[in-house]
Amino acid sequence: MYKPNAQPEITFSRPADSVLRVRLAGDWRLDTAIPSSDEVTRQVGSDPMVRSLSFDTAGLGSWDSALLIFLTKVFAFCTEKDISTGEEDLPQGIQRLLDLSSAEHQRKGIVREKGRRSFFVRAADMAFDFMRASREMLAFLGEAFLALGRLLTGKATFRHSDLFTIIQDTGAQSLPIVSLISALVGLILAFVAAIQLRLFGAQIYVADVVGIGMVRVMGAIMTGIIMAGRTGASFAAQLGTMQVNEEIDALKTLGISPMEFLVLPRMLALVLMMPLLCLYADLMGVLGGMFVSVTMLDIGFLEYFNQTKTALTLTHLSIGLFHSAVFGVLVAMSGCLRGMQCGRSASAVGYATTSAVVTGIVSIVVATAIITFSCEVLGI
Repeated sequence: MYKPNAQPEITFSRPADSVLRVRLAGDWRLDTAIPSSDEVTRQVGSDPMVRSLSFDTAGLGSWDSALLIFLTKVFAFCTEKDISTGEEDLPQGIQRLLDLSSAEHQRKGIVREKGRRSFFVRAADMAFDFMRASREMLAFLGEAFLALGRLLTGKATFRHSDLFTIIQDTGAQSLPIVSLISALVGLILAFVAAIQLRLFGAQIYVADVVGIGMVRVMGAIMTGIIMAGRTGASFAAQLGTMQVNEEIDALKTLGISPMEFLVLPRMLALVLMMPLLCLYADLMGVLGGMFVSVTMLDIGFLEYFNQTKTALTLTHLSIGLFHSAVFGVLVAMSGCLRGMQCGRSASAVGYATTSAVVTGIVSIVVATAIITFSCEVLGI
C-alpha cells in the first residue's frame, strides 16, 4: 500500500529459486535519498541461480528520472549477465520512457529482426513494404503537383530568399566537383575510344565519340549522379533533421504547407540548375577528350574542334538537356521524399540520407534506359 511522502525503499523476495522479486516502494524522486542500484546487483550477483528479475510496484508512489536512472543501471547489469527482466511489471509510463531511452528504439524503423522468419513471411513483408512505399510515393507526387499548380496560380507559400539560396547551393557551389568528374569522364572516353580507333588509323573520330557521348548522355548522367550524392543527400538530411526536431509539425500547426514551403523551392532550384550544370559538364567533358587527343593522339586543336562541331547536332544537345531536366526532378523528389519520410531519431536521418542517394541513382539509371529506348524507337 502506497503511503504519501514515503521514503523510497527496496525489499527482496524469492518466489522461485531462479527468480528474484524486487519490491519498489515510496516516492522515487531526485530530491529524495534513493537507494543505490548496487543493492540489486549485489543480490543478483551473489546467487548464480538467479536467472530472472521481476518487480512489485504496488507500493510505488510518485517518481521522476531518478527511478529511470536506477532501472537503467539495473537492466544494463542484467543484460550483461544474461538475466531476463520483467519490464512488464512496471507502470506503463516507466515502460514507455525506458523504451524511448533504449538503444533498440534508435534503430526502430530501420532494421528490426526478431528471430528467423520463414521465406513466406519475409516475402509477404516485402510485398507489404513495397505497397506502402508505392502509396506514399504516389501521395507525395500528388502533393508535389498540387503545390506546383498553386505556384502557377501565384498561391504557393514559400520564401523567395530560400529559393535563391538553394539555387546558389545547387548551382554555383556544385561547379568544382562537376568540373572534375566531367573532365575525367571525357578523358576516359577518349582513352577507351583511342584504343580501338588507333587500330584503323581513325583517331580523329575520338572527337565524335567524346562529343556525342558527353552531350547526348554521359554529361547528364554524371551530373545527375553527382547531384544525387551531393544535393539529394543534403535535401534528405535537412528535411530529416527538421522532422526529428518537429519543425515540420510546427509548420503544419501554423497552417503552412511543408510541401510548398520546403519541398517546392528545392524542386524548382534543382530543375532550373540541372540543365545549366549539364551544359557545363558537356563542355568540361569535351575539353577533357581534347586534352587527350591533342597531347597523345597527335590531333590538332582546330582539327578536333571542327570534328566535334561536325559530329554534334541540336538533336544530341536537346536529348541531353531533356535527360538533365528529368534527372533534376528525380533527384529533388528522391531527396525530399526520403527527408519527409524520416523517422524521429538521429539514426533515421542517416538512413534517410542513404536511401535518398540510392533512390536517386537508381531512378537516374532507370530513366536513362527508358529515354534511350524511346529515342531508339522514335529514330532520334
